[in-house]
Amino acid sequence: MEGRKWEDLNKDILVNVLGRVGMESLLLDVPFVCKSWYKASREPQCWEHLIFPPYIKPDDIWEEESPDRGFAERLAMKFQENLSVFAFVKFIVNHSCGNATIIKLPGRCPEEALEYIANECPKLKILDVGSYNISINAIIPKFISKWKNLEMLKLGKFYLKEILPQIGLHCNSLIWLSAPYNYFHKDDASALVASLPKLEYLDLHGGGFEKEALLMILQGCKQLVHLDVRQCFGFDDDDAEILELASHIPVFMCEGSMVIPDLEPASLQDRRLDHELFCDKINHDDCAYDLNFDFDNLFEDI
Repeated sequence: MEGRKWEDLNKDILVNVLGRVGMESLLLDVPFVCKSWYKASREPQCWEHLIFPPYIKPDDIWEEESPDRGFAERLAMKFQENLSVFAFVKFIVNHSCGNATIIKLPGRCPEEALEYIANECPKLKILDVGSYNISINAIIPKFISKWKNLEMLKLGKFYLKEILPQIGLHCNSLIWLSAPYNYFHKDDASALVASLPKLEYLDLHGGGFEKEALLMILQGCKQLVHLDVRQCFGFDDDDAEILELASHIPVFMCEGSMVIPDLEPASLQDRRLDHELFCDKINHDDCAYDLNFDFDNLFEDI
């Protein structure tokens, strides 16, 4: 007896499968398999999870052997010289027809792309802004009120004091916040505790702390079940006071954190201000911090 053909698969099942294959395959491979797959790939349900590649243009990739180069080069071949980051984001978002629930932005993402997402993606639950999109982070307060259903948010560097109050005001469902590699001072901690006291998952790894700022978070965010402050500086990972305050948190990670004598809080403030001024000077777009960050695992369990 002849076996069933893939093109005869129930449409709802096919759409469910295709929604999991990733943006590159869904855009550049699936539509060309057969007519039924092409029709299924046009369904908005396939485009609810929009995980953009780190780079849209091959010229933005410095490493010749980068695993991100293949997708970028395929996009360049398909769209020729007409490809821009904003145009590509708009093109993909339009496929979702307002149904996108997860978005991870590409690097060098322009502000108008975030504005378009804010207006066209009201069902958004998870947003990864990206750590190099400094200007995007700066304008999130302008659009955060559009995302009433937001549950998880990953921010880049700085501007936390401006962003956190707006998140607390408009995103009542937010339980997960990631803001790695930031410099956390007492005013940042105060804004976090005041704005998001019901936060359950908090990732601040790789950052710098005033010890008092971490103490404020431990004392103020009483519903935390997961706190990641690994590889930070400003406190020691065996600090008895911190470990005691964190003892109620089921998952508390602080391995590798330490006090660096030559890096005092005043020095952290100077470094933050210098970096903000530098980003402003170059209009944010080309800002790159010279550290080996790994942001690829945010959605690995989704």
